[in-house]
Amino acid sequence: MSRPLPLLLLPILLISPISSHGIRHKQGFRGPPPSPGAPVLSPLWFSQRLDHFRPSETRTWQQRYFLNKAHYKEGGPTLLMVGGEGAANPAWMAAGAWVDYAREQGAAMILLEHRYYGKSHPTPDMGVKSLVWLSSRQALADLAAFTLAMREAEGLVGPWVALGGSYPGSLAAWYRQKYPHLVAGAVSSSAPLVAKANFPEYLEVVGASLDSAMPGCTAAVQKGITRAQRLTSHRVGWAILRKKFNLCSNLNGKDANDVANLFEALVGNFEGIVQYNRDNKEFEGAQWMNITMETVCTIMLDQTGGSELERLAAVNDLNLQMSGEECLDHSYEAQVQELQKTSWSSAAAEGGRQWIYQTCTEFGWYQSSDIPNQPWGRILPVKFFEKMCNDIFGPKFSISLLEEGVQATNTEYGGLEPSVTNVVFVHGSVDPWHALGRTTDLSKSSPAIFIPGTAHCANMYPARDDDPTELRTARSRVGELIGMWLRGAQP
Repeated sequence: MSRPLPLLLLPILLISPISSHGIRHKQGFRGPPPSPGAPVLSPLWFSQRLDHFRPSETRTWQQRYFLNKAHYKEGGPTLLMVGGEGAANPAWMAAGAWVDYAREQGAAMILLEHRYYGKSHPTPDMGVKSLVWLSSRQALADLAAFTLAMREAEGLVGPWVALGGSYPGSLAAWYRQKYPHLVAGAVSSSAPLVAKANFPEYLEVVGASLDSAMPGCTAAVQKGITRAQRLTSHRVGWAILRKKFNLCSNLNGKDANDVANLFEALVGNFEGIVQYNRDNKEFEGAQWMNITMETVCTIMLDQTGGSELERLAAVNDLNLQMSGEECLDHSYEAQVQELQKTSWSSAAAEGGRQWIYQTCTEFGWYQSSDIPNQPWGRILPVKFFEKMCNDIFGPKFSISLLEEGVQATNTEYGGLEPSVTNVVFVHGSVDPWHALGRTTDLSKSSPAIFIPGTAHCANMYPARDDDPTELRTARSRVGELIGMWLRGAQP
């Protein structure tokens, strides 16, 4: 069985943090709950330009979108949910906080799939030459062309508001920044705004969040990791690690890539639980609804469970059960080979290859353990992630190319100081991605909402009876801002 590749956890529209083929995106948020009785919406298709910035390029392709006018009042506004690094999930058309906003405002609801993801295939394959048109700039231009076309084709001439969570939250803010004449405002949830290759702050927040759930949890995890590290120094230890962590194949402790890959998986077991802590929990399957930070910390702090190494293995067993995997595949070579596949029918096409390409060319965001004082040890150096770019896409994809892309992204969008109005930046204190987001007001017209105790994109999910007051207040505040933007956009 394959294991999630060390990446970013991210799509707004991926069904879960671990996809069926095992490639993990450490960004993005889970799908919404099913809505009994909701109409089944068929996909619609829009003819989109391949390259918006080269007039001589006339090729087009079909971009998938979903439209719901159940709450729309003639001449009313449109709420545009921005697609991200996964297939567009039509379940969102009848679920989530934005449904309440649409009902309040008499708005149409549209979900536009991101180019190169899901069924939106601009090119015949995903070869390196074909991926040249995969970028946030092209995606924003897609939004602009689509908005203009829908105003005419569907009569959606009222003001538009963009919404997105995680990377699509970044796009929503950047859409308002780059095309303010087309979108009256934007809700940017759990969105990283600063591109950077090395993102050790992610793991710092993971540690702080675990300790906020149960003091001493992070220290126990770190002791387990340290014990596991010691076992990589000799052959007997390699055999012990294979048995304890149910590895799919023998471990060669001399292979630095395989060792790093193993530890990325073991740390990733906790990263995923933290990032999605309590988010939409009852809709991910009843058997896993209570898997939270408290769950894994209880295991790590239970001294009757053996040493910290034994407890670390117990958490790994739990995550294998959650992902439906029979064993943990630590092979770096096998995962690189999978992600080198360029066919749309391959498992890599479910988002893994495309998203890594974007991180290698625009964003970085590699969750290393390169933290001052090294509480996690040097188990995940940023060079390990950077090497993947070269190994998957070829020698051109070097560290220097990555750094150039990161600099260009921050120059293009302004990092934490974007020149933009009418954007609300929403973050949760538990979510590690808030470390790269705007958590204080940018200006009076672009406030920030920081929700204590909540995780990734929590404000976008449907309300639950046990939601904290701060989360309820945040959703209401977002609704008020949307109403204000729409009133201000009226002629």
